Amino acid sequence: MAAAALALSGCAVLGNVAQLDDDYYRVIHRPAADTLAALASRRQLYVQQRADTLLLTPDAPTGRPLTYRYRLQPNNRLWLLRRRLDLDVFTIPFKVRPPQGGVPVQLNTNFNAAIYVGRRLDFYSLRTKRTTPFGNTPHIRATGLGYGAFIGAGSTFITDDVTFTTRPTAADYEGVVLHGGLAAIYDARAFNIGLAAGIDQLLGPDGPHWVYQHKPWFGVLFGLDLN
Repeated sequence: MAAAALALSGCAVLGNVAQLDDDYYRVIHRPAADTLAALASRRQLYVQQRADTLLLTPDAPTGRPLTYRYRLQPNNRLWLLRRRLDLDVFTIPFKVRPPQGGVPVQLNTNFNAAIYVGRRLDFYSLRTKRTTPFGNTPHIRATGLGYGAFIGAGSTFITDDVTFTTRPTAADYEGVVLHGGLAAIYDARAFNIGLAAGIDQLLGPDGPHWVYQHKPWFGVLFGLDLN
C-alpha cells in the first residue's frame, strides 16, 4: 500500500480569466521582435495587471528591482506560465475493475473519496480584444496542468464471489478499502473531472482473500479545488 499512497495526478483548467493574479510567472512565448526579448530568457517575473498593461518586475538578487510596462496587443499573444501548490478533494463515483480470479469486469459504484497535493502549472494567453465601442479590453485565456500524490478511502461489497478461498468472514458486507493512484483531470471552473487509475487494499481479515487486493482499477474523478 505504501507504493499506492504516492501517486501522480494531473489537472487542467480551460476558460477565460477576468484579472491576472499578482504573482511570479515566466514568459514562455512572445510575439516576434517583441520588446520583452531581454526579459523572456526563462527568468521569473513578478507580474501585475493594470487593465491592458502588465507591470513586469524581474527577480533582482542585488540592488533595486526594475519594473517594465508591457501593453497587451490585439493581434499578438503573450504566454505566461505560473507554478503553484495545488490541493484537491476528489470523489470517485465508479471504478471499473478488470477481470480477476475468474470474476468478469466489475463496475463498482460504492462511495470512494481521495485527497491529493501536488504542483500545478497554469498557462495564460494574453492579448486585447475589441468588445466595446470604447476600445480594446484585456482577453486572458487560461489552461492548466498539474501533478501530485493522492490517497483516499472507500467501500466495496464483499461476497464469496470476489474471494479466492473460504474466507474468515461468512457474512456478505461492505468492506473498507484504502486506495491511491494516478489521475488526469480537466477543471471545468466550477468542478474538476478526470480519469483515474489506482489500486485498493481491503482492510480486515478478508483482505488476503479478496481477488482485487492490490489489483489495478480505472475510474472517473469529480473534484473540488481547495485553494
